[in-house]
Amino acid sequence: MAIEIKAPTFPESVADGTVATWHKKPGDAVKRDDLVVDIETDKVVLEVLATADGVMGSIVKNEGDTVLSDELLGTLEAVGAAVASEPAAATPTQAASAPATAPGAGDEDAIAAPAARKLAEENGINLASVKGTGKDGRVTKEDVVAAVDAKKSAPAAAPAPVKAAAAAPVFAAGDRVEKRVPMTRLRAKVAERLVEAQSNMAMLTTFNEVNMKPIMELRSKYKDLFEKSHNGVRLGFMSFFVKAATEALKRYPAVNASIDGTDIVYHGYSDVGVAVSSDRGLVVPVLRNAELMSLAEIEGGIAAFGKKAKDGKLTMDDMTGGSFTISNGGTFGSLLSTPIVNPPQAAILGMHKIQERPMAVKGEVVILPMMYLALSYDHRLIDGKEAVTFLVTIKDLLEDPARLLLDI
Repeated sequence: MAIEIKAPTFPESVADGTVATWHKKPGDAVKRDDLVVDIETDKVVLEVLATADGVMGSIVKNEGDTVLSDELLGTLEAVGAAVASEPAAATPTQAASAPATAPGAGDEDAIAAPAARKLAEENGINLASVKGTGKDGRVTKEDVVAAVDAKKSAPAAAPAPVKAAAAAPVFAAGDRVEKRVPMTRLRAKVAERLVEAQSNMAMLTTFNEVNMKPIMELRSKYKDLFEKSHNGVRLGFMSFFVKAATEALKRYPAVNASIDGTDIVYHGYSDVGVAVSSDRGLVVPVLRNAELMSLAEIEGGIAAFGKKAKDGKLTMDDMTGGSFTISNGGTFGSLLSTPIVNPPQAAILGMHKIQERPMAVKGEVVILPMMYLALSYDHRLIDGKEAVTFLVTIKDLLEDPARLLLDI
């Protein structure tokens, strides 16, 4: 029986996708939950898994083809009665001869005692693979117990390696060759949105600098206790910036707003996007209701996003929406930059490298760890005064972290 392999149901924000990689070829054996094909969208790569055991049939959409939501990609030739999406109706003779035991997952043809079947379901054992020692080959509870023990003692399968994006080619000195590769959908979408932002937005950038010494001292003093108290979550700098940004967004709601046609949409929440670098390019997962999160929750959320980005496991929901974005170019050594606003958002905060510089403090020259901050904003929605005072608010909160706790 042929089972249709279809593209996932895309959310409204994603119009279509591209077939990135077929992991199975026609004639290949396929197990249930095997990765069959990757669908690349503007945001993430979606994995399409096999719904049953079988043999790979025809491929309808080839690599590079554009597909729509729920569109047919190919077929899978199912094997065994257990993989049929709709079980065929049994004839009277078949019904009379069928065992009275309730069917388990993938083992309808196996004859087993009810206790054995229940134990197999609880432990994920396929009864069809268990050799029965009971009367007429019936699988007993003892047979299932033995199979469970064998499963536990078997070495765990190594995880499948995550396929990374194509790396830039390396040429030998003196080579005059060229290599042309297609742009990924993610890279193409990023390019499109960056051009769109600069073309359709009155974008300006304002700068300031923040003394990072108070934050660095606070982090150095409490980082070990913080990690111990919060189950291994490490205290970084990003949580302070997110916390300061959400407090500033409360005071200046226009920075957290967006333009929809001729309307201004003010958001009563702070969904903060945190730019993360992955093998496929820049992605921006979103911390929902960041204004309600503690420092530990923020750090834990960012760490989870970083791991998912590295493993290629970010989902549509992780990156959909966002009312404000923070980008940290300082991770790569950037001293100063002008980040580009991510439409339809109205602003983006850019963090940079912490650099020791001589600063004048009460008439004396002091060496302090300083960071440049940049706020790019849509001047159609945010006035220069609002942008400057918003950035000054973040600076003040970071240079005196007690204000974050006292809400002043």
